[in-house]
Order: sequence, then C-alpha cells, then structure tokens
Amino acid sequence: MKTAINIIKGKCSKCEEGNVFIKKRRVFALQLPKMNEKCPHCNHKFLIEPGYFYGAMYVSYGLTVAEGVAIYLLSSFFITKPIHFFIILSISAVLLSTTNYKYARILWIYLFTKKAKKESEEINSFIRGGTKETELP
Repeated sequence: MKTAINIIKGKCSKCEEGNVFIKKRRVFALQLPKMNEKCPHCNHKFLIEPGYFYGAMYVSYGLTVAEGVAIYLLSSFFITKPIHFFIILSISAVLLSTTNYKYARILWIYLFTKKAKKESEEINSFIRGGTKETELP
C-alpha cells in the first residue's frame, strides 16, 4: 500500500522521499512535466541509460487503453451514437496524455529499481530473526 501511495505522489522508488518530477502540475495541463535527472534526496539517477524510458511508452499505451475502456463503459449508459463515443474518447485521451506520460515513467522506474539498502537490511534482519547480515558467518 505504501508503494502505491508513493507512486501516486511521484516519489523516488529508491528512497521514497525525493520527487521524480520537478513541479506538480495540474492534471489536465497539456505541457509535458519535467523530470529531475537525479533524486534530490538520494541522488539516484532516474535515466539509467539512453532509451531507458522506451518501455514506458508501452505502459502509457496500457494506461490509455484502460482509461478508454472505463470511459466507454461509463458513457455507454448515456450515449448511443458512435461518433459521440469517438469524440469523448479523443478528448479524454488528449486531456489525460500528460498524466499518462508522468505515471508511465514513474511505474517504469518502480518496476526496475531496487529499494534502498537500508530497507533491504531491515527486511533481511526481520527474516533472520533479528540478526544483522554482518553477524552471519
């Protein structure tokens, strides 16, 4: 649950403190949000290699399809003409494009970044019954 909240807030996947994007923008702003190159809190580099975020395009596509299906199902109670569906879906895709861009990148970062070592050590300590990793032979 904590991870989902941090994704929604746009926090760094490594330290969960710094922001991935520079400014919080309005949801329906048509200007692309700007990303920090590194986390302002832990200096984790977000762009690991050139082309790293190409996979985020597929995540964005999935988000757009899910939103389109949801909007279609919700509006099917009120609209009967296919052209009206097309207009509503087109407008919603344009309005939500920057939000999809932002969350696709955040989800992509969370998929391929490990947590900070501090949390890993706490988890390992808990699993091993309270002993620290350095105490093991």
